[in-house]
Amino acid sequence: MSNLDDFRQAGNPMFNDNKFKLGIFGSNCSNACAMTMAETSFEPTFEKNKEIAGILESAGWECMVPIARWRGFGGPSNFNGNCMETYTWAASLAAVTKKIFLFATSHVPTIHPIVAAKMGTTIDQISKGRFGINMVCGWFTPEMEMFGRKMMEHDTRYEYATEWVEIVEKLWTEQWFDYEGQFLSVKQGFADPKPFQKPRPVLISAGSSGKGREFAAKYCDINFSVIEEEGLDKATAWVKEMKKLAWDRYQREIGTFTYSYAVARDTEKEAREYYDYYVNQKGDWEAADNICKVFGVESGSYSPDYMDKFRRNFIAGWGGYPLVGTPEQIVDRMIDLSKTGVDGSLITMVDYNQELPYWNEKVMPLLVQAGLRKAPAATPAAAQPAREAALA
Repeated sequence: MSNLDDFRQAGNPMFNDNKFKLGIFGSNCSNACAMTMAETSFEPTFEKNKEIAGILESAGWECMVPIARWRGFGGPSNFNGNCMETYTWAASLAAVTKKIFLFATSHVPTIHPIVAAKMGTTIDQISKGRFGINMVCGWFTPEMEMFGRKMMEHDTRYEYATEWVEIVEKLWTEQWFDYEGQFLSVKQGFADPKPFQKPRPVLISAGSSGKGREFAAKYCDINFSVIEEEGLDKATAWVKEMKKLAWDRYQREIGTFTYSYAVARDTEKEAREYYDYYVNQKGDWEAADNICKVFGVESGSYSPDYMDKFRRNFIAGWGGYPLVGTPEQIVDRMIDLSKTGVDGSLITMVDYNQELPYWNEKVMPLLVQAGLRKAPAATPAAAQPAREAALA
């Protein structure tokens, strides 16, 4: 049995029968993924996130993935400067949801693996198996310096992350163990209780460099990568390479995900006009420049040509794949994404609370018609009051 079969048999939402899975990205941070000063009702509060979770659950979305952020990126908006810590965020939503899968995005250099494993188990128990960790190694130097840590060289970060995740996995699956690594050591490791999921919660990472993909192939269940607007052939190759790497070297299956920014409107003209407004007119170009200067150099995820050509994409939604147009046009583009073999996409929007209901009404039925998703099961009428009370 492969590692993903355990999740499938347990009914894990991240490995369900939908051909193209959906989640949202960054709802715990101010501006989420849009580097803009455009007006929005969205705020990174528990109340707003609880509302978002209810909207997602009603339409059968798979997951919510937060951004781990400790300081903003400057500019007039101080992009992402207001941010909820992700383990606490996941725990709070786990208590008021029933179906949505929740991740904590964890900078591995900022938290000891014993603490991360214990918090992860607690959230997994609260959510009854709807929790996973998105492991990130840290690339924004000023953030790491806040913790009094010197930024490690790119490949060294993954060597540290390797020890980190091996300790977390041992705490989730073993008892009374010793671990001695180059960076971390544990004497008589112990953790009780164990996670609700067996053998452990879902692990994901967004490593796109050679070292990052090797790490994902060995330890993760899903690898995230950016897909460029004109790079669908490269995306197809990435999916095939990741699956081959994981199976040939480690006899493991691995899923793949990307992320996309969405502007869905009744007409293409309306969608393009709003894109122009929040990106070209109201975009925080200073924050975008700050990110591009650091991200392109230190992360290993983007080429210089990509950074120069798609700077607007960073403002629009962290450089994701663009979904701008009518619901029909957006579904056509998602069909193209699905043809690469990628399992799904996180979606980013300027205003989740206002835009998600339109997406659920107009886009979701077309995705079902296209065969990318199954129609969500209707919530029994008798269960509606209880669910609404839980989310109130």
